[in-house]
Amino acid sequence: MNAYRDPKRYSWLLSLLVPASLVVGPAVYLWRHQAWGLWVPVAVTYILIPLLDMLIGEDRSNPPEDAVASLEADRYYRYITYALVAAMWPCIIFCAWFVATQHLPWHACLAVVISTGMMGGFCINVGHELGHKRTVLEQTLAKLVLAPTGYGHFYVEHNRGHHRHVATPDDPASARMGESIYAFALRELPGAWRRAWALERQRLGGAPWHWKNEVLQPLALTILLWTALAAWLGAGILLFMLAMSLWANFLLTSANYIEHYGLLRQIAPNGKPEPCQPHHSWNSNHVVTNWMLFHLQRHSDHHAHASRRYQSLRNFDEVPRLPNGYFGMFLLAYVPPLFFAVMNPRLLEAVGRDSARINFQPGKRERLSERYGIEDRDHTFS
Repeated sequence: MNAYRDPKRYSWLLSLLVPASLVVGPAVYLWRHQAWGLWVPVAVTYILIPLLDMLIGEDRSNPPEDAVASLEADRYYRYITYALVAAMWPCIIFCAWFVATQHLPWHACLAVVISTGMMGGFCINVGHELGHKRTVLEQTLAKLVLAPTGYGHFYVEHNRGHHRHVATPDDPASARMGESIYAFALRELPGAWRRAWALERQRLGGAPWHWKNEVLQPLALTILLWTALAAWLGAGILLFMLAMSLWANFLLTSANYIEHYGLLRQIAPNGKPEPCQPHHSWNSNHVVTNWMLFHLQRHSDHHAHASRRYQSLRNFDEVPRLPNGYFGMFLLAYVPPLFFAVMNPRLLEAVGRDSARINFQPGKRERLSERYGIEDRDHTFS
């Protein structure tokens, strides 16, 4: 039998273009002093990539199970994520220098805030991939790459909080049917921090102010970086770092919002939620965004098998499916009436119109049930 050859093996190198694209706008400005060039990375991300996802479509192929062990052991895939950690810190520092040293109009500053925030969101995604792994090196790199945007607590909250409580009303990182992304952000962003701190307080025996605290470790790196930038470029750069970090964190919130929208795990006879299954996450096999985000969109398999590496994540045919890649879905989510018009019917189809499998926004269950003709059923979990 011939050894399996991954047809996507070299496609993952395209992810290295993400940090490279960030410096395109500033490079054009330094060369031609044309502020419009600073909007190029934003246009590529929010216009070109969703269009390419629609045109190129989906890839639903899976590696054979007997090839997964060798795929997981192949260090080539890890080296790509390591290279990105090394690239992204200099890119963010470069953008901070650029904003601090160039006389930019307000709209140009806004473009750099958004594009650098997108880079910060990409940092969080790489930290997500690395943070699930069991090696000390990868866990350390995860904390390092989460630090520039002040989101280091994600390492704790996501792995030990979200994955445990996903698709339940108790999870601040699982969106509810009828909940707008803006209401979700006001619940998720502070909720993630509180849960991470509570988890570390519990792990450290009620004494969280300790160097072993895995919330404080990346936070110390954040403070070190931001202080060094302020000493070098002036205190005003802190406003830029704060603004771009807020956008980066909101991009993570945007991903959380669409990944489990309205889906609910049922309660087992022992009073605990059923084990997380692939159908408790929304999936997307759109090619271009998956190349950029290390198969993050194959979220169903990720939550069912969290330690699987990105190159071996699988598609499942019978799971809730998004109509576009993440960046197209983000744009839709930012206009809640459009998002609800597209996603609420898909949610009802995904759960078989079973109200017991819907995570409703409190106070909206009756109105949503009446609007969509959802009937409560006698339901017993087995």
